[in-house]
Amino acid sequence: MTATAAPPRTEAPAEPPVHKPSLRKRLIPYWLLLPGILWLLVFFVLPMIYQASTSVQTGSLEEGFQVTWHFQTYWDALTEYYPQFLRSLLYAGTATALCLLLGYPLAYLIAFKAGRWRNLLLVLVIAPFFTSFLIRTLAWKTILADGGPVVDLLNTLHVLDVTSWLGMTQGDRVLATPLAVVCGLTYNFLPFMILPLYTSLERIDTRLHEAAGDLYARPATTFRKVTFPLSMPGVVSGTLLTFIPASGDYVNAELLGSTDTRMIGNVIQSQYLRILDYPTAAALSFILMAIVLIMVTIYIRRAGTEDLV
Repeated sequence: MTATAAPPRTEAPAEPPVHKPSLRKRLIPYWLLLPGILWLLVFFVLPMIYQASTSVQTGSLEEGFQVTWHFQTYWDALTEYYPQFLRSLLYAGTATALCLLLGYPLAYLIAFKAGRWRNLLLVLVIAPFFTSFLIRTLAWKTILADGGPVVDLLNTLHVLDVTSWLGMTQGDRVLATPLAVVCGLTYNFLPFMILPLYTSLERIDTRLHEAAGDLYARPATTFRKVTFPLSMPGVVSGTLLTFIPASGDYVNAELLGSTDTRMIGNVIQSQYLRILDYPTAAALSFILMAIVLIMVTIYIRRAGTEDLV
């Protein structure tokens, strides 16, 4: 009986050697991030640390300020200026709601209905940025001037009767009232609402609308079940980009309002430049930042989305 030859052993192909990137290549991403990190350190972190130390100082501009860890400044600032805090949040929240009501239909129009006019409409949305923030706000003094066409129209429609009852205006006067401040905030921050909304709406696949129509969904149902939920990242981003700067704004209240419509930004500006009480101004700034941060955190969690545009 003859023995059968064993099959030849086949060796597994040798794996190619793994070449680890050199240390220089591994450091490239960090070198690219370095300018941004330095920018944040110099223009954000260091000023924050300086303001934090200023808020716990005591003294005067003539005698000099010294760090004495006087945290009572925070409590004094909050108890004395809480009406301005509440007013700022109320004005900012009202302006944000108006921006959403005005901006969503326009963003929807640009995203789905504008066609070849889309780029032109986007340019018109950002056109206010071509002029100074101060000039745009001053223009509203002319628009809302006493005896002007806007005020006359509101009087004819008896709108001012309703706003006076709500405490937003005083008689036939619009300037130097809460309504004027809210109008200025709404106008100046409206583009910050429209652009994130447009970006979010433009990403929606239109085939989803067609599928909803094939399932006999009405346009209102399609908007409620498909469009609006998918646009929530834009809604959240737009409301944050509007509410956060509006809550700390002082230009609109300074130019369009009065002493009765002062926001917390006006108080901080006055403490820094007129009263020269730097610790109180710094404490007010940190209190405002803490309040806004808490509200934003709660809002994002309640909105149910962290996918911001």
